[in-house]
Amino acid sequence: MKNALKGLAVLIIGISLLLSFRNPQKEDMKQKLKDFIVKYENQVKDLNRETALAYFNAAVSGSDADYKLAEENQIKLSKIHSNVEDYEVLLQIKESGEIVDELLSRQLTSLYNAFLFSRIDEKKLEEMIMLSTDIEKKYSNFRAIVGEEKLSDNEIERILKEETDSEKLKAVWEAHKNIGFLVAEDVLTLVRVRNEIAQQLEFNNFHEMKLLMSDQNPEDVFKLFNELDDLTRADFIELKGEIDTYLAKKNGISVEELRPWHYQNRFFQEAPSMYDVDLDKYYKGKDIEKLTSSYYAGIGLDITDILANSDLYEKPGKNQHAFCIDIDNEGDVRILCNIKDNSSWMNTMLHEYGHGVYDKYIDRDLPYVLRDPAHTFTTEAIAQMFGRFASNPQWLKDVVGISSKEKRAITEESLNTLRLEQLVFSRWAQVMYRFEKGMYENPDQDLNKLWWDLVEQYQMVTRPDNRQAPDWASKVHIATSPCYYHNYLLGELLASQLYYYITKEIFKSEDYKNQSFANNKAVGDYLLENIFKPGARYYWNDMIEKATGEKLTAKYYAMQFVKNK
Repeated sequence: MKNALKGLAVLIIGISLLLSFRNPQKEDMKQKLKDFIVKYENQVKDLNRETALAYFNAAVSGSDADYKLAEENQIKLSKIHSNVEDYEVLLQIKESGEIVDELLSRQLTSLYNAFLFSRIDEKKLEEMIMLSTDIEKKYSNFRAIVGEEKLSDNEIERILKEETDSEKLKAVWEAHKNIGFLVAEDVLTLVRVRNEIAQQLEFNNFHEMKLLMSDQNPEDVFKLFNELDDLTRADFIELKGEIDTYLAKKNGISVEELRPWHYQNRFFQEAPSMYDVDLDKYYKGKDIEKLTSSYYAGIGLDITDILANSDLYEKPGKNQHAFCIDIDNEGDVRILCNIKDNSSWMNTMLHEYGHGVYDKYIDRDLPYVLRDPAHTFTTEAIAQMFGRFASNPQWLKDVVGISSKEKRAITEESLNTLRLEQLVFSRWAQVMYRFEKGMYENPDQDLNKLWWDLVEQYQMVTRPDNRQAPDWASKVHIATSPCYYHNYLLGELLASQLYYYITKEIFKSEDYKNQSFANNKAVGDYLLENIFKPGARYYWNDMIEKATGEKLTAKYYAMQFVKNK
């Protein structure tokens, strides 16, 4: 018995010694990471703010000086993230397996991915940034010229929507595509530089790298897009027949004569106005800015500070698109728009301020590097869910003020319009995703052929006759927001999932058609607590499951928009 006790004592002492050796290592790695995080935040906080501010100012002004400052700051940031010694520290901490704390682990993952670029030649990173900045400046300052008239993107869209003379439509469409000739070679150079960087990091190409570094499995995304193709194809074929019949009649031509310029949009990424409901008339003369502000206030989300810092109307040289930017991860969130009093810009304002409230209401007590959305597509989901309301009859009644009688009169056509918008966009997203995937896999192929092959396969639009031009390069996102477009479609899936959840669990309703969420602060409270405040605390699919009870699924999107599912 005595010997047994002695043996037990020896065993306990041995275990204690082992623990005493192991625990300091845990604490050392934990403290090492904490120290690294403090140093990192001190390096990047001010520079991140200055870079974002310079970029916003450049997008507003279009000036060379502002773009140059944005570029210089971006290069400074890249140099911080290209520090090899810092990467080695993070690699050591990561490989130790000693970081088990949830928040520290999430920060480690984010920082490790950011410092992967330290293995890249600094000059290569600078080349990528300078190329990107120069290309964006060309897009920003480009105006299509038809005859002697310079046309903004808003004017191009208006003409494509309203004109019925095929020759005029073709001239305007081709004038817009001329940006492709100005930027195509630069974009291709940028694509090759991005691929070189990805391959130095042991990825096959930049497209694969971008997905993997954002916690997305490329094979899973590919399978999902194939599933969505199968899911939407039959409905789209049916709708495309209706679209072609309508547009042929409108333009006084046969269906066989329809070409890309007849689809009322530069890329056929938005639904043609073919149903007997003119949503634009409900916004004519309305204060789009005020409608946006009052709606968000009604659900308990204050955007007055974001509005005050934003730039919302057209100016010479200003970026003609729309975006939201978080300047400092401390609450300075800004929107760039070019508002017109129509349905499209109402959608855009609701969309961008959906991004805005997400960024604004992320918990500021979170560590600095986790003050971001759970994923880029989760913020798209919020933006898209709100943007859809611009064509929702119940929203028009509750917020814009149309009568109950008017609401009943337009409900069927409005819901048909929303369904059409969704299916048209889903097919366009297929083109963008597959084009970028193919381009980065083989940038030396005939990219214009690839572009039009995909347009014909997924959008079912006949390519222009005998046209040899870099039309693919007229889409600004390919250059400035690479390998991002698939997130819009993933966002649409989550938007439907959230919409169904809120309708069922907050409104205790099974009426999934007549919801606007207007003047219900419980909606804002739900989004604040379950989506916005957690920021990047959780892996994106874990956050979705915590918020809705399910991981991301396509079934609610199908329930909402696909009849023949």
